[in-house]
Amino acid sequence: MGTCPPAVNDLIAKFHEQADQYRSPDYNETLVRIDFINPLFKALGWDMDNIAGYAEGYRDVVHEDAIRIEGNAKAPDYAFRVGGVRKFFVEAKKPFVKLRDDPAPAYQLRRYAWTAKLPLSVLTDFEEFVVYDTRVKPAWGDKASVARVNYLKCDEFPARWEEVESLFSKESILKGNFDRYAEGKKKRGTADFDDAFLEEIETWRQELAQNVALRNESLSEHDVNFTVQRIIDRIIFLRTCEARGIETFGQLQALLSGDQVYPRLNVVFRAADAKYNSGLFHFAREPDRAETPDEFTPGLMIDDRVLRGILKRLYYPESPYAFSAMAPEILGQVYEQFLGKVITLTAAHRAKVEEKPEVRKAGGVYYTPSYIVDYIVKHTVGDLLTPSPRTRGEGRGEGSELTPKEAAKLKVLDPACGSGSFLLGAYQYLLDWHRNWYATHDPEKCATGKSPRIRRVIALRAAEAHATPAPADAWALTIAERKRILLDNIFGVDIDYQAVEVTKLSLLLKVLEGENAETIGAQAKLFHDRALPDLGRNIQCGNSLIGTDIIATDAWRKMSEDERRRINPFDFERAFPNIMQTGGGRRVALMR
Repeated sequence: MGTCPPAVNDLIAKFHEQADQYRSPDYNETLVRIDFINPLFKALGWDMDNIAGYAEGYRDVVHEDAIRIEGNAKAPDYAFRVGGVRKFFVEAKKPFVKLRDDPAPAYQLRRYAWTAKLPLSVLTDFEEFVVYDTRVKPAWGDKASVARVNYLKCDEFPARWEEVESLFSKESILKGNFDRYAEGKKKRGTADFDDAFLEEIETWRQELAQNVALRNESLSEHDVNFTVQRIIDRIIFLRTCEARGIETFGQLQALLSGDQVYPRLNVVFRAADAKYNSGLFHFAREPDRAETPDEFTPGLMIDDRVLRGILKRLYYPESPYAFSAMAPEILGQVYEQFLGKVITLTAAHRAKVEEKPEVRKAGGVYYTPSYIVDYIVKHTVGDLLTPSPRTRGEGRGEGSELTPKEAAKLKVLDPACGSGSFLLGAYQYLLDWHRNWYATHDPEKCATGKSPRIRRVIALRAAEAHATPAPADAWALTIAERKRILLDNIFGVDIDYQAVEVTKLSLLLKVLEGENAETIGAQAKLFHDRALPDLGRNIQCGNSLIGTDIIATDAWRKMSEDERRRINPFDFERAFPNIMQTGGGRRVALMR
């Protein structure tokens, strides 16, 4: 360790032999990746082409497709991972771009990595290699030097190879050097994405609450809370879909021009209802829909000024948030804090945002760390999918996996789901398990027929005819299969209806991960089906500790409507008849 490999010295010599050609504007990013950056990171021990043949969820490096959003790729060119967990991003540029002084590439990389909550990431054109502390909140107008912690030219690789290798080689990351360095080099001005985005949406809530209460005096406290939460959820969902290439980019931004912003925003919402079929956009009664449609928010009055202020802060360059990199799990952690407050109305029908009494009494809101979620999911859902001697079913051998048909009978129920952290973890585990099962059990057959379970994806599409071959094909679940797994396996209850809506939002965004307009359109054309499932029967609002027998008591009859809403008794037998008939046996994983 510490000696520059011959392969890297060869790359340096190769670059200088034709430096003028490589620095020309015609030499593009795809070629610099193939010619220089891929070999550089191979020398650092990374399996750039997944030669080891790991399942998609565990390959070392994710090569992002070059889909252009906001004038830039929708994600960094590379995500380097260990055990399926992102460690750092690398953004590639052609040598024509001067990385030392140009602030735009730095801002682009920092937005993605900061939103993804990564501590360090790399910007490189091979000639220049720049390391950024991506915990520092990016701001439009930052110089290229802001949050930069290391800069070297390719000529310096031989002398400074130990610096590069000690941080970004796979071996060093496995030994923990990367994490220790990141902690030790924490710069002044670092700001967690969670805290910044929480502050952002709390500002939206404050502004919307005050305006909705002022302009719509007939609304109750419950109605104001529902309206504000639903508008924020819809905006975040649509903006995330734009960033992923599922929705037309800039459709919300276009509302900034002209008057009557809210009526025009409702046109966008209704179009989403036709496309997605989720309770988030549900404005008219339909057969077999479990929930009551929202028939009153479209008719409310909201001032243009308030909505313009929110919509303007969603887009580059004003927004530091890269919505394509915002994982549903991260959004759920933000919402845990967000849901600790509630909108109240004064006697004059003015809105205030206050901590909920139970939160104030508990001293704040605490969310479960992801490593605890992962551990519990592995030892509940994981044990049920691959039974041990203690959990295996009759006639099934030790360690023998279920089939997808058998796995469909597994029900994961969280009776106090909050913003959905456990359910998201369980759903992701099930998605990974199903994808891996299909990929190792005649994948060609699983990808054909009337109801294909998986689809073929190519990790990297070479833009040039003479480029080296792309990595081997990988497999992804079809959106129809992702929907089926969600509806068959994932269930939750919470007493807080806002938490219920956040859980649904996070799960719906998880369904759409990895999708784009093309795959969503193919789903609609093939199955004549809207893109998302209705989760009204899966995620329900109620009090898991108080049954509906209380309704027959004198105490209930004496209660006000607000008191009854707060108690919100729940009947598990009626809400989840199939699960309760199972009796909590080996096919039911209770997450609390």
